Amino acid sequence: MSLYHTAYTGLQMFMANLKQLIHGNHDPLINNDPSILSQRPQFQLLYQELASIIQTFSNIHQHHLHELQEVQNLKKRFKDAAEEAQDTIDLFVSAVHFTNKGISPDSNIFKASLELTDTFMRNSIESIKVELMAINIDDMKMNSSSRSNRLKTQSAAAGTSCTRNPLGMKKPLMKEIVVGLDNDVNLIRDKLVEDKKKLGVVCIVGMGGLGKTTLATKVCNDPYIVHYFYVRAWVTISQTYEKRDLLVQILTSIGIQEDLEEDGYSQLRGKLHKHLMGKRYLIVIDDIWSIKAWYDLKFFFPDDNTKSRILLTSRLNEVALYANPHGLVHSLPCLKEEQSWELLKQKVFHGGDCPEWSIKPGMQIAKKCQGLPLSVVVMAGILAKEEMRKDLWEKIAYSVTSYIVSDQKGNLETLALSYHHLPHHLRECFLYLGGFPEDHWFNVKRLTRLWVAEGFIEEAGNRSLEDTAKAYLMDLVDRNLVIVAERKFNGDVKACKLHDLVRKLCQEKAKEERVFFKACRPPNEVTPLPIPYEVVAQYKQRRLFTNQDITIVNLVHPPTPSIRSLFYFHKNPRSIDDTESEYFYSFSLLRVLDLQKSKYEYVPQGMALLVHLRYLAIWNSSGFPSSLCNLWSLQTLILKTSYSHMNLPSNISDLVNLRHLWSNVELFLLTIEKPINLQSISEVRYGDGVDTFQKYFPSIKKLAYTFSSGEKGHFELLPYLETLKLRGGFHRNHICYPATLRKLTLVKCRLPWSNMSIIQSLLNLEVLKLKDNAFEGTQWNAREQQFRQLKFLRLEKLNIIQWEAYRTSFPRLKRLAVLFCRDLEEIPLEIGEITTLELIETDNWSESIVESVERIQQEQQDVGNYELKITVDGMELSVYLSKHESSESE
Repeated sequence: MSLYHTAYTGLQMFMANLKQLIHGNHDPLINNDPSILSQRPQFQLLYQELASIIQTFSNIHQHHLHELQEVQNLKKRFKDAAEEAQDTIDLFVSAVHFTNKGISPDSNIFKASLELTDTFMRNSIESIKVELMAINIDDMKMNSSSRSNRLKTQSAAAGTSCTRNPLGMKKPLMKEIVVGLDNDVNLIRDKLVEDKKKLGVVCIVGMGGLGKTTLATKVCNDPYIVHYFYVRAWVTISQTYEKRDLLVQILTSIGIQEDLEEDGYSQLRGKLHKHLMGKRYLIVIDDIWSIKAWYDLKFFFPDDNTKSRILLTSRLNEVALYANPHGLVHSLPCLKEEQSWELLKQKVFHGGDCPEWSIKPGMQIAKKCQGLPLSVVVMAGILAKEEMRKDLWEKIAYSVTSYIVSDQKGNLETLALSYHHLPHHLRECFLYLGGFPEDHWFNVKRLTRLWVAEGFIEEAGNRSLEDTAKAYLMDLVDRNLVIVAERKFNGDVKACKLHDLVRKLCQEKAKEERVFFKACRPPNEVTPLPIPYEVVAQYKQRRLFTNQDITIVNLVHPPTPSIRSLFYFHKNPRSIDDTESEYFYSFSLLRVLDLQKSKYEYVPQGMALLVHLRYLAIWNSSGFPSSLCNLWSLQTLILKTSYSHMNLPSNISDLVNLRHLWSNVELFLLTIEKPINLQSISEVRYGDGVDTFQKYFPSIKKLAYTFSSGEKGHFELLPYLETLKLRGGFHRNHICYPATLRKLTLVKCRLPWSNMSIIQSLLNLEVLKLKDNAFEGTQWNAREQQFRQLKFLRLEKLNIIQWEAYRTSFPRLKRLAVLFCRDLEEIPLEIGEITTLELIETDNWSESIVESVERIQQEQQDVGNYELKITVDGMELSVYLSKHESSESE
């Protein structure tokens, strides 16, 4: 059942919970509880009513009527009603749990009985269903068609095109001050004029305000392009467009204006074909938003082997790749700091000299624009209007972001186009990012698990929710709304971030949609401001992000059941007294609780009341209380402590939904009562030994394990294991690996190098990290071995002296790191001949290694390979050698 069409991302989770309450008997909370069993007829009725409404919305969407205002209004009402229903049922479940624990909260919102029929079932949901059933789809289709006929595309061409002829040029494209685009212009120009006769497509992609239109204009104005193409035309595509209007826009841009208003679609298409046929033309399609738009446009342009080209700009990588799957898709980068400063100077001083006093604050202003030309232009406009004074520029430099976002019309509206084009299932995922602190880096794994816990992710076939969440994030990256901050060796995204302007857009839209409430103390404020209870409760805020002490929420008021997520960035250590149980009643419906920024003395017993928690992150000094195993909904658990290790209770298997368990210290699991559905666990030592893992952890995909002395490691029994980190004791262990393994890290295992043949036989292995005497022995002969899929190899703190290898030993290696191997004589020279190798990292612990990578680089450059990058202590090899030589000469 697809739920995208309801515009309510948490609905699938609600429907799944309802189904569990109706049919499930084995979950610890339900467990044949008479209070829940007695309400099953009401749960069943509610499920059927919701399913009926969802199906009706789906039918409306299939007829492309979902954007009509009356449908949108019903969607909003349905979202509110469904959220109210979910809150009511979850409060009932909490009340049942409280009663079973012998607790009676002093609040009438916790009732161990339900009267669904007399509340929202009869009113809100029933009335929405009646109105939906009364909709006449045929009439709506007719109304929608008549509205579409009245719509006209309002977009104006971004520039004026010209036709080359013996008499000279017509109106030239408008020029403007630009910096940092010369290389981009050269690259695109060369691609446009390459010697291929067939019609070709070149694409420019990037976030709004990055300068795609400016770059396309500069290319179109290039003297060689003007000379090369006989006809140049420009068309700008709005998010809603008419094909006829696009034809008029193109014809007008090439100077054809007569009788256009009188002509129909077929006549206009014929005119365009006539004026382009047999001529070498360049068509710029600016700001295209959809694959459908490209499909509608591409048939306008004849392909008669004249070397004609189409230059396309878009914010969406998907559109560019569809239009040009095998050609150039040029991702426009952000400006570098020096380029931003140059653009700022040009805009403020119009090419003249800038005062000496303006350089430092001016460079600070440019840096805070984060490489976005749109922001630089806004700041230049502000500076140009102000008096030229150092103190004023310093004041502006302190508050650049506030100046940029204050220009709502010029900035946020530009970026808002990208938001409004998002499909509904991505909107809350995107807005959610605005709650986190400025310059926050989002770890991809953590973020996707949060989205899953929030209920943002819809099931998609056999794909895991985490994989679907990652696909959502990559979609936002491809739409250039989210910036990649760090990549893995294989190109996968490891961390991402938001531009400040995009973050402000998130916050503005999130406020409108009630996605979260942010209560943060300004950096220069010492005394925390009170969180207004009325704002949190009255407006039904679903999520709270705060850097203030959370206990300042006035607890004498009724609880705030609308709060589903709480992120606490307050760093002062404190403890919560168990007498503060009402504190937890106030947030009894939390799904996400992140307290890891603040160090607690112990985990309060009252936290075990939060039975709807799906994601919990906490730092405490008292270990892992067994009471947390009552949190049967928990999917992700992050435990941090200042101790050296943490003992896990044997009843941890009561966490039947737990998929990810992580700690900053070693976890000791002495025994376990029954199997658990864990997919990943951080460094763990298991009392019963690894050979029982298949029985108790049948779904494990990622495991960090510490051996006991002499223990055998039969990891081949784990059929889904992909990532394995092993830490050995002081005795060698016999280890067997599963064929599914993709990433292997060995630490202190003290294996003989002869065992490397076992690892070499793992056909799916892509990452191998050997650390701290993972292998013992002074020689590794890899000449007879071939690691067929290995892409990343790391050698760290090994006692190896000689390493022998051919280029065929690692045919797909992309990255090699050799660190703190002070006795190693050299890195094999043939390593540099691996055609896929992109980077060698090392340090200066061994002069012989530095000499060997210097020889590798010289040999490769001698044969024309300048792509291989080599770093020493984080510096490029040439920079390191230059500094090393200068320090020796002093």
